[in-house]
Amino acid sequence: MQRLGDFKLPAFFNYPPYFTLQPVRETREKQVQLWKELILDYCRTQKIFVIGLEEEFSLFSNLVIERSLSNEAREAFLSALVSEGRAEWLDKGHRKCLILWHRIQDWADLILSFVKENGLEDSVMTVEEIRSGIESRGTELQGMDRTVLMRALKVLENKGKLAIFKGTSADDEGVKFSI
Repeated sequence: MQRLGDFKLPAFFNYPPYFTLQPVRETREKQVQLWKELILDYCRTQKIFVIGLEEEFSLFSNLVIERSLSNEAREAFLSALVSEGRAEWLDKGHRKCLILWHRIQDWADLILSFVKENGLEDSVMTVEEIRSGIESRGTELQGMDRTVLMRALKVLENKGKLAIFKGTSADDEGVKFSI
C-alpha cells in the first residue's frame, strides 16, 4: 500500500489509466467518483482547504508510475465536487478551488457542538480563538480556513445562535454565542 506521508493511498492510485480522463461514460463516472472521494479524504486528513490547479498538489502526481493528471482532468474532478456542493471555485477562471470536506452547514453544526462541549454557550471569543485557541486544539476547528469559518459563523448568526462583531482588524473580530 503506497503512502503519501501518513496518508494511505487507495489501490487505484497505482493504476495508470486513472490518471487519464476515461472516454467511456461508465468508466469515467467511476473514475470521477474515486477521485472525488480521494480528494475529500486527503484534504480532510491533511487540513487542506484550497487547491490551486496550476500549483503542485501531491495527489495529482504519482512518481512511482510516472503519471500526473492533466489540467483538464484536475478541473473535471474538482468541478464534479463543485457540482455536489463539496467545493467552490474561488475565481472565475477556475484556477483555485475551496474544498469543503464538510459542507458549510456541517461546519456550523461542528461549531455548535464545540461551543456546547466546552461550556461556551454565553461567552465571547475572537474568530482567531475558534481557529487556534486552546479549546480548539485537537478538534477539526483547529487551523480551519478563515473563509469557511466565517461562512459557517454567518449561518449560525442567521439562525440567532451568535452575533459576529467587527473589531479594528480581522484579528480581533469577535463572536458572542447565545445558545
